[in-house]
Amino acid sequence: MYAANQYVVIYSKSEFWISLIYTNFTFLSYLIGPVCFWYTRSVLSDNVRLKKNDLWHLLPMMIHLVASLPYIFSPYSYKVQIAKSIVEDTGFMGSYNATILSDWFSNTIIYLSRPISFIIYLGVSFWMLIRFKTSNPKPIDSTRHKFLYKWLIFFLGFQLLTVVGHLSTVYFAFMDTGIDLLDSNLFQSPSFIGLTGLIITPFFFPQILFGLPSFNSSEFQSDARVADSSLLSPEVKKRAANFEFQYMLSIIQKMATCMQEQQPYLQPDFNLSQFAVLLQVPTHHLAYFFREVKKQSFNDYRNECRVIHSKKLILEGKANELTLEAIGVLCGFTNRNTFFTAFKKVEGISPSAFVNQINS
Repeated sequence: MYAANQYVVIYSKSEFWISLIYTNFTFLSYLIGPVCFWYTRSVLSDNVRLKKNDLWHLLPMMIHLVASLPYIFSPYSYKVQIAKSIVEDTGFMGSYNATILSDWFSNTIIYLSRPISFIIYLGVSFWMLIRFKTSNPKPIDSTRHKFLYKWLIFFLGFQLLTVVGHLSTVYFAFMDTGIDLLDSNLFQSPSFIGLTGLIITPFFFPQILFGLPSFNSSEFQSDARVADSSLLSPEVKKRAANFEFQYMLSIIQKMATCMQEQQPYLQPDFNLSQFAVLLQVPTHHLAYFFREVKKQSFNDYRNECRVIHSKKLILEGKANELTLEAIGVLCGFTNRNTFFTAFKKVEGISPSAFVNQINS
């Protein structure tokens, strides 16, 4: 957003794009800092939920939005005239009062407030990362924590380069330094390097695309010894990093224990989110497990557990006391059709055919 706005307003010389972007979407730039802060915090804590106090971070954006409303709702012809003035002389932005905030602050302060606020948020994010490393001396030696720490260093570092380039451009645009911003690469290079790094870096950290697994190494290594590693295909074992493999084994063990002891699948409305709460595993991690590791949808897995339970009831003679539909309801199915469909999908035969086999 910084780079796009900077390029369009200062370098593009396009009256159309300047009239479209200038001031109309500037308020969104105040959201970049809070989002970067929230993302860093969520990665370090493995908790994506926002708090009520986080709404205060939106205050600068809302203030700037309200202050920009008179210009935003001004006629398009007026915006084109402003764009022409900017094309003729970029220094025009220093004297033009685009928002009502100019009644209390200078334009220099208003323009600099955006990159400065982002730098403050980046500073807080770096501080959280340093505190995370120094306050967790033992876990930082693990593969997972090293990976996480390295990713955030690159992520925040490239963000810093981008905003420093933008801050320099804005600062010298309002200062009489004799530097021609249109011909100088001095201020474009940091932003270019930062943006390029942000685009390329995820290819070297593909795990961040589905979420980093968070776990205690000693606890999960113990779970891994109990879990049946044969449930993971050889391809998955080769592809997954060591900490991912242990984490997936832990999920298998937790799933088996939960299904056996608590039998949550007997509840008709049992879903993936509820299962994640019971396992104390982030929902997106559990969704990744079913999609990429188990190669089975959660609904099919849940119905398979229900079918196994129905077979147990039938073998215990419940079919002599209850109808098959009633047995399906006891196992968590909402009606006869879903029970029969799921049973045939798992066993290859209908429940009535299975009962007949048992009786014969």
